[in-house]
Amino acid sequence: MTDQKKILNSKGPLDGVTVIDLSSVVVGPVCSLTLADHGAEVIKIESIEGDLMRKLGGGAKNPGMTGKFLNFNRNKKSICIDLKSELGREIILRLIAKADVFVTNMRPGALEKLGLDWASLHTLNPNLIYCQMLAFGRGGKYFNRPAYDTVIQSSSGFAATFEKSAGEPRFVPMVVTDHITGLVSAQAIGFALYRRSQVGQGELIEVPMFETAAAFVLREHMGNMTFDPPIGPMGDPRILDKNNRPVKTADGYVSISPNTDEQAFAFFEAIGRPELKEDPRFCNVTVRTKNSEDYYAIRSSSLGGKTSAQWIDIFEKNDIPCMCYNSLEDLFEDPHLQDVGFLEEVEHPSEGKIYQIGLTNQYSGGMRKEFMPAPRLGENTREIMQEFGFTGIEIETALQEKAIFQEVKKGS
Repeated sequence: MTDQKKILNSKGPLDGVTVIDLSSVVVGPVCSLTLADHGAEVIKIESIEGDLMRKLGGGAKNPGMTGKFLNFNRNKKSICIDLKSELGREIILRLIAKADVFVTNMRPGALEKLGLDWASLHTLNPNLIYCQMLAFGRGGKYFNRPAYDTVIQSSSGFAATFEKSAGEPRFVPMVVTDHITGLVSAQAIGFALYRRSQVGQGELIEVPMFETAAAFVLREHMGNMTFDPPIGPMGDPRILDKNNRPVKTADGYVSISPNTDEQAFAFFEAIGRPELKEDPRFCNVTVRTKNSEDYYAIRSSSLGGKTSAQWIDIFEKNDIPCMCYNSLEDLFEDPHLQDVGFLEEVEHPSEGKIYQIGLTNQYSGGMRKEFMPAPRLGENTREIMQEFGFTGIEIETALQEKAIFQEVKKGS
């Protein structure tokens, strides 16, 4: 088989990469989901209680299988190991010894007690890419503190952006810093795998949530504080403006973003205010930025006379960036998402018909064509141990000593 044929038959760019995933809730599972969707074999290590997300994030038809868990854990295999037992630790070490990547969001102290710290695992497997997602970076005064997304949103400036724009600090109503950190971690693992292909050894990656989130906020809003001395207050006034939001129409909302001169002038024509093209506050990008509060106020008060569909038609004909406003429920009916096959209805072995989100990026070299459903707790325990060379006697002994837990049968 030629190299080109191998590429075309690939299950994804990470086909052949084995990941041991000792993570839970959202930040770690986002990382390992990204790796799994791109072809990696992801082995999810769970305790007898299972990932906390099996109990959080909404309802479930069966215990331990919430909708949120299903969405974050497809394409993974689940094995239950008691890591507090000596035999359980021996089992996970045998898995890691043959793996390419180890992913975890456990706190450093807990990993050291289990002998799963970087130094120990690098000695065991010098080729291992070890990715640890931390709440706060090593060397800082907050290191080793526990944290969840809201703690990071509050401390990193995410909540403060709402105070500047809406008058009070608020959280983004999704675990946005978990998502960001998980995606950055998956990206870093890809970089490290490439470097390993060049230098022939693994490495440690540490991705702190606090610093990662703060970097997102400051790149956007440091602005005038970039200079020493500062040349003005922090924050992008356009983004922080109270009127930077979907615009009310006669029957709903639309979003519009006329930023270039051509787009802004077309917008003024569309709303019947052509004289604004000559207004010294709005006649070019620079002055519109300086007068963004007035510009946004005009935008927010000009669309009440027509329906959303009428405005969308006008704006599209004039090449003004615009979109309809979608509620969460509307996303299921969005025509573009339907055209690209964004949501797929599939049959889950134990949960029946479910919707899952398709891959949002594609590779001409091939991608995973069939998704594995999110696993029941411990569903693949025996299968994984056999794959990694454990004998039948070793598996039965581990089950008897409760170092591992028997998989839940599909459909039970």
